[in-house]
Amino acid sequence: MPAASAPATNLDIEVTGLRSAKGMIRVCLTADPANFPGCIDDKRAITRSVPANQPDIRVLGLAPGNYAVAVIHDENSNAKLDTFAGIPREGFGFSRNPRIGFGPPRFSAAMFAVGGVAETQQVTMRYML
Repeated sequence: MPAASAPATNLDIEVTGLRSAKGMIRVCLTADPANFPGCIDDKRAITRSVPANQPDIRVLGLAPGNYAVAVIHDENSNAKLDTFAGIPREGFGFSRNPRIGFGPPRFSAAMFAVGGVAETQQVTMRYML
């Protein structure tokens, strides 16, 4: 008889601290440290875009493992994080709400484990400008 694997899990991402309900919330969920926070070359990354006035996201059927979430508040809906002199002009946040220095946190600072139980990550948005 084959060994039972851990069941798939639902993940709720609650986005708090939005300064407005304008634009979109863009989410990147990845298990690949090399593709955090952008998910650009990660074919297995899960990305979502939802209206900023409905900022909570549910991911169904997530396999057990270690993941990290990056969120941007794309207030002008241009599908990118706008910056000025390298400083984000729009909101951003990460799972586990790690301290922010220069640049995004490491995957390990935002990483959380998903097992067989439903998981919730609350991401608090930050605004620099």
